[in-house]
Amino acid sequence: MPIRAIMVDVDGVLVRGRSDDGRHWSMSLEADLGISADDLHREFFAVYWDEIVIGRAALADRLRPVLRKIAPHLTAEQLIEYWFSRDARLDESLLADLIQLRSSGIQIHLATNQEHLRAKYLLDKLGLAKHVDSIQYSAQIGAKKPEPEFFRAVVARTGFNPSDILLIDDAARNVQGAKAMGWSAALWTNERPLHKILSDIGG
Repeated sequence: MPIRAIMVDVDGVLVRGRSDDGRHWSMSLEADLGISADDLHREFFAVYWDEIVIGRAALADRLRPVLRKIAPHLTAEQLIEYWFSRDARLDESLLADLIQLRSSGIQIHLATNQEHLRAKYLLDKLGLAKHVDSIQYSAQIGAKKPEPEFFRAVVARTGFNPSDILLIDDAARNVQGAKAMGWSAALWTNERPLHKILSDIGG
């Protein structure tokens, strides 16, 4: 069956790190804001991210007490703005391909493990809202890729059959999870163009 909808991962696919050089957003965190990226990972991401990314806790609520401990000079809002604005390099070539495919009648959706604030940032500040039909994200769904519940929810929310959908993702576990749920899926390496992926799967 032809592909009717492409579900595109965000981080590592459509968004690729810092705007100036593509490196990880936290690469200059200590020099810029006076907080160690290692400390932030240990005290915040390793402890709280799993519940935040599926919507069971709010990003700022979990971040504030951590910052009081490891970087009392920073507010949660300051760090969040720094993070989002530096993790915002769009793959313009891929985006152009997606826009072209969307104009041909294929729906384009974001399918991503995100919390609520960054999902909104992606749509509004990065301007992706005008280029996609929806964003399907883990905090909204209550499950994350590659959990079966994520893929089931996307099917239910969009109204497509699993066989209608192609996932583009840079994580092999997510590609495997999608295929196990009846989706087509391709591992994104930034080497094989989107039209070649579609051609290879008969889309």
